[in-house]
Amino acid sequence: MRPPGAHHTTHLGLLYMLMLICQIKSHWYALEATHVVEVIPRVPLRQVPNTPPYIAGLLNYRGTIVPIIDLSILIENETPSQPYLSTRIIMIRYQVAGHQAWQSLGLIAEQVTETLNPSAKDIKPLNLETQGSDYLGGMILNDRGMVQCIDLDKLFVFLRSDTLLTALTPPPSLAPSP
Repeated sequence: MRPPGAHHTTHLGLLYMLMLICQIKSHWYALEATHVVEVIPRVPLRQVPNTPPYIAGLLNYRGTIVPIIDLSILIENETPSQPYLSTRIIMIRYQVAGHQAWQSLGLIAEQVTETLNPSAKDIKPLNLETQGSDYLGGMILNDRGMVQCIDLDKLFVFLRSDTLLTALTPPPSLAPSP
């Protein structure tokens, strides 16, 4: 189920979606905006010992403790995202499959400054399998070169294997009304 306010439009029979783009090292990635609640400045996080390296820490987001994932470490296996002015935390919410509960998650990325509005046909398949990163989807070809889509539903499934991410749910004020 998509959150209310899903960002899809149609024109001439084609389905278009709003995508937020970001940079991870020298590569560009796109996230479908239907899950994005808010994009906030990078702020200090509460570090949590004995967690996977891509977990940057915890954030008190409007009274809810939310895990924050550094996409630079998760996707590129590199150093953490740099503290540039354009480095942001992308606040995401998603519904746990088979449950009515919603969860919140933050994703740190660099150069979070623009959106794209591609049609489904603009997303080209990879034509290869990626081991351990099934959440990396097709490519959008544009003036930036190749922009790879991150399938947030698959990313949520991947991250749910971490016990840190299984028990946290947002307060009713962040969950959409039935």
